[in-house]
Amino acid sequence: MESQIQKLKSGMLADLKVATSEVEIKEVEVKYFGRQGLFGDIMKSLKDLSAEEKQTVGKAANMTKKELEGATGKRYAEVEHEKLSAIAEEEWMDVTVPGKKPSVGHRHLISKFIDDIEQVFAKMGFEMAEGPEIEKEYYNFDQLNIPETHPARDMHDTFWVKNLEKYVLRTHTSPVQIHYMEDHKPPIRVIAPGKTFRKDSDATHSPMFHQLEGLMVDTDISMANLKAVLTQALQQIFEDDSIKTRFRVSYFPFVEPGMEIDCTCPICKGNGKLGDGVPCRLCKQCGWLEIAGAGMVHPKVLKNVGLDPEKYTGFAFGMGLDRMIMIKYRINHLRLFFENDLRFIQQF
Repeated sequence: MESQIQKLKSGMLADLKVATSEVEIKEVEVKYFGRQGLFGDIMKSLKDLSAEEKQTVGKAANMTKKELEGATGKRYAEVEHEKLSAIAEEEWMDVTVPGKKPSVGHRHLISKFIDDIEQVFAKMGFEMAEGPEIEKEYYNFDQLNIPETHPARDMHDTFWVKNLEKYVLRTHTSPVQIHYMEDHKPPIRVIAPGKTFRKDSDATHSPMFHQLEGLMVDTDISMANLKAVLTQALQQIFEDDSIKTRFRVSYFPFVEPGMEIDCTCPICKGNGKLGDGVPCRLCKQCGWLEIAGAGMVHPKVLKNVGLDPEKYTGFAFGMGLDRMIMIKYRINHLRLFFENDLRFIQQF
């Protein structure tokens, strides 16, 4: 009987040695230690032995079983180690090599600049308003005192929407002011940034560009309020407390009087020359930059939205955001904003 135990031991050790997976090891276990296994047959045959033989053979069988269970566990560990070693070899990497920084995007310079300007005006009590980019002719022109025969429409040579009568891609964000005044009563303080569309294309103009409109309507609003608000805003936008503003008479159909707003050049500080005496190319040596159009809201515009011009006055202004970004960051061509060239975008 003891010879049979040794034979089974040798056979199981040989089977474990050639087993190369956990499944194969499990099959060896079942073959020898399962309910119908070979060691079970030996233990069943003990009943035919004498008491002395039972004690000797049983002891040998139990010691052999424990030894083989240890060998089985060891073989499981060896197979697991071999598997992990193969994975490590296949997926090997040098942990001393510097890692690659993942590409992380960020907000476009224009979007970031609009957010900054919104914060500037929010500190002065202005709310932000939005309106449709596809606008009715009624709001884009008529309600702003620009009737169909008005020559000012030639300045807004624009994009009309095919198969949609009297709808245009808005030529300015001024229609947002009309929508807002129709829905709100004074006092009104609002800005309206957004995309606008005109038939222009050169180094400083694009068929699509960004504009910011501002509007304040209340009793006793004057040019002094306009100058104070714009001066304060431009100083914060250009991060320069020395910025000054001046008004020049101009014409816009929806304001009366109308004016162009200039500010001192933030590059040469209004001197026309840089510190080393080199002429300032940005302001063309005059020390001033045209920055916005503005004026007191035309009485007819107030009447169009149901406000009494004898009781209420207000000012409005509009500025091109793309040009302001070009001035602040010294960008020499508008097209750079829209070409999606990462060499440019990643600088900001």
